[in-house]
Amino acid sequence: MRAVAIRRFGDPSGMAVTETSAPVPAAGQVVIETEAIGVGGVDAVIRRGTLDGYGFTEGLIPGSEVAGTVTAVGAGVDESWTGRRVWAFTGTGGGYVEQAVARVGDIVELPPGLSPVAAVTLGSAAPVAHFGLAHAHFAPGDSVLVRGAAGSIGIAAVELAVRGGASAAAVTTSAPDRGARLRDLGATHVLDRSGGGDPAAPPSYDVIIDIAGGAELPRFLDRLAPNGRFVLVGVVAGLPPADFGMRLLGAFQQSRSFATFSLDTVPVPARDAVRAEQFAAAARGELHAVVHEILPLEQAAEAHRRMDLGTVFGRIVLTP
Repeated sequence: MRAVAIRRFGDPSGMAVTETSAPVPAAGQVVIETEAIGVGGVDAVIRRGTLDGYGFTEGLIPGSEVAGTVTAVGAGVDESWTGRRVWAFTGTGGGYVEQAVARVGDIVELPPGLSPVAAVTLGSAAPVAHFGLAHAHFAPGDSVLVRGAAGSIGIAAVELAVRGGASAAAVTTSAPDRGARLRDLGATHVLDRSGGGDPAAPPSYDVIIDIAGGAELPRFLDRLAPNGRFVLVGVVAGLPPADFGMRLLGAFQQSRSFATFSLDTVPVPARDAVRAEQFAAAARGELHAVVHEILPLEQAAEAHRRMDLGTVFGRIVLTP
């Protein structure tokens, strides 16, 4: 079968289409004929080679989520899964393929009316947004800022904050047209990447959800209200400065807090229950799967090039 591998860390030119053996499911696994493959921010971070020490090696097939039809099951897996449409988490790699393997505990059946493309747009992103807000102890009436809101996690965070009764839902983004689209999805204020550009925006926020990280993170710690909670859910702009915590110590009397959040810390039954609820909400039109573009698998490097330009709104999806 065809796959896309990272031959060399760095820019997208290090990615290449390759041929590999079709998978055979081990005990507890299923094989999925992929119909849609999500291209996530974490894929780009891994491809750049910026996560030294995390065990990623050149030759890795990236991609953490796919959707399609189960075609084979391994020992111990109920045969009734065969032929069912599912979303699947493939781990930190293995998704950019025509046939993917996943543990049966990492698949969720798709409801009628939800396409595979919509499933991989929401499947990882929307639960991260949900549990990231929960990690921040978000409550109705809180003001929320979503930093780096034009991606699929940010879009979901905006929609969920608005649905949850946020008093304000501000966003940062890099272009006016994307800001307008975020307003259509419920954002009340649109800021530029530095946190300015909207004089009507609140000066501080109870909750900040940050997908970007990077060198500008300390600037946004200063935007926390007293008792404000900052949760970092991604580092698509790179790691923050090593001394960023000094901004919190410098505002000690404000009782501000900082936390990281990974979906890996949420028990599988809890995350699957939320994911199933979100899929059902999307099928009803209550949650939006915003797709920037659908490209064929062999254009995975082009998908990464567009992500690196910072112009993607929503998610790019690959199809075999």
